[in-house]
Amino acid sequence: MAASGNGPLAGVRVVELAGIGPGPFAAMHLADLGADVVRVDRPGGPGLGIDPAHDLTNRNKRSVLVDLKSADGPARVLDLAAAADILIEGYRPGVAERLGVGPDACLARNPGLVYGRMTGWGQDGPLADRAGHDVSYIAVTGTLSMVGRSGEPPALPANLLGDYAGGALYLVVGVLAALQHARTEGGTGQVVDAAVVDGASHLATMIHGMMAAGGWQDRRGGNLLDGGCPFYGTYETSDGEYMAVGALEQRFYEEFVRLLGIADTLPSRKDFDRWGELRAAVAARFLTRTRAEWTALFEGSDACVAPVLSLREAPHHPHLAARSTFVEHGGTVQPAPAPRFSATPGAVRRGPALPGADTAEVARDWGVPLTDPQEDR
Repeated sequence: MAASGNGPLAGVRVVELAGIGPGPFAAMHLADLGADVVRVDRPGGPGLGIDPAHDLTNRNKRSVLVDLKSADGPARVLDLAAAADILIEGYRPGVAERLGVGPDACLARNPGLVYGRMTGWGQDGPLADRAGHDVSYIAVTGTLSMVGRSGEPPALPANLLGDYAGGALYLVVGVLAALQHARTEGGTGQVVDAAVVDGASHLATMIHGMMAAGGWQDRRGGNLLDGGCPFYGTYETSDGEYMAVGALEQRFYEEFVRLLGIADTLPSRKDFDRWGELRAAVAARFLTRTRAEWTALFEGSDACVAPVLSLREAPHHPHLAARSTFVEHGGTVQPAPAPRFSATPGAVRRGPALPGADTAEVARDWGVPLTDPQEDR
């Protein structure tokens, strides 16, 4: 099977030093866009506990086994780095250097290499050497403080806001920007320091501006977009499901309350002191019908109302099904590559790479000496 697809990154070679979290997701994103991603797995695996055959963040990749603590392990990675355009690692600061595959060693072999470093705290600062996870990183940036209801503890948005939005996607933007620089006349390779704390903070740029202008209160559940607004939030239906409402603009709001059937009984939406009364009236109305009934009622309208679907339900939504937002590959339904390209579409070409399964194939295709360390025992 082809190592790279016809996506916009076809021909780009990426080395991923195996880890967990945002690094593998970033490498998957590059692979989805057509890059030839080779994941360097360690004997014994990363210890995440998930069956590699179901780890979708390793789709569209190939895997080789290299024991970096063996005598020739670092040399094998440096050989790959010499043939690559991008390298991604997610170790704590200084670990790659101690293993002999840090930026200086890799750039000495390949001056045009983009060396992407994915961490939570970044390569420097008082917490750089400390352990952490998504929730730790978004906590100190202020972004976690915005999620949840007023008077309740902050809600956890899985690991989407920190690891993937603030981490992996910023790493992808960074390495692709650095690759563009490396490929311009006079350009060189460089190190990209992608930290979840930096990305998660950057995601809140608009909110910081609104707060400076007096349009955002520094507390959750009291603002336009954080559940404080009665016409931007979620409401329970009679069957215990939920509907999402985003009727911010006046014309959308008018259609929303008209279809809801209570337009003539509500206080003005501009009367902030009566927002509690407005929310109670909307909530009571939603409790009179099922999610399916409300979905049918609002279908085809510009009221900005949608059913809150579960992960298993989402692929069957008519709009997502029509766009093939989810695809089935190897018996697993999964999100399709995004975004979309008219001339160079991405695709799910291969299932999750199994550790070491492609060592011989990569050695041949990349022209590097690789052996499976388990075969040498």
